Amino acid sequence: MLYLNSDHFMLKPFLATIHCEPSWQWKKRDKPIPNYDLFYVWAGEGTVVLNGKPYKVEKGHCFLFKPGDETTATHNPQNPLVLTYIHFDITEPFQLVPSGHRVFKNSITFESLLTQYVRLFLVQAFGAKIEAQLILKQLMIHLLREERGQEKQMTNTSNKLLETIREIANYIQQNPGSPHTINSLAERANLSQRYFSQNFKQVIGHTVKSYIVYSRIKRAEHLLLFTGLTVTEVADALGYNNIHFFSRQFKKYTGKNPSEIR
Repeated sequence: MLYLNSDHFMLKPFLATIHCEPSWQWKKRDKPIPNYDLFYVWAGEGTVVLNGKPYKVEKGHCFLFKPGDETTATHNPQNPLVLTYIHFDITEPFQLVPSGHRVFKNSITFESLLTQYVRLFLVQAFGAKIEAQLILKQLMIHLLREERGQEKQMTNTSNKLLETIREIANYIQQNPGSPHTINSLAERANLSQRYFSQNFKQVIGHTVKSYIVYSRIKRAEHLLLFTGLTVTEVADALGYNNIHFFSRQFKKYTGKNPSEIR
């Protein structure tokens, strides 16, 4: 679905965000589901059975039911489900399809798109169909991104470790001129140097040392462009004792000498 044009998404008049009644349940259909159904849980607790496999669901759980799927669902009447469903079809052949079930840890952007999609049809907004097709493609991209990006990281590192590594990367960015070392950063993360270094590279995509240099050079570019500081003053501010070494690193990362950034 990633490479489909937005106009290949055929909208269906079956969509809503609903607070399910206490007696609500989704019984087994006589025939499998005939189209695609994006099904997102905002709150509550329940059980969804997809092709015979049960899933305990709560906020952040998202399903993409596909033509031919067999689905049933129930929920806790004391904590009923709040959900959005969007039915649609595809008019062209495609390859990349999001998996049937996904759990969002950070769902703010996805939820915003869902809300925008449903609101378009509540108010019959001008250009609603075209905008809805664009939003629907964005929703599919988010599902594929979760599946191919973040999930790969989650299988190798815990949520807590990811947060720790990202906090350290953010700390480096905010303090590029500090005399960072692998040892000092590992201590800040409360991890061994080796374990910290391995996971930093996996999560951030840079070694610790290269990310320190990268952060310093990015900051140097900004200072040279917008503050009026001289090359010597910028090198000083970022902890470089040797201006020639600073210049070499700057050129290695940017392709230009510091004096050319004005």
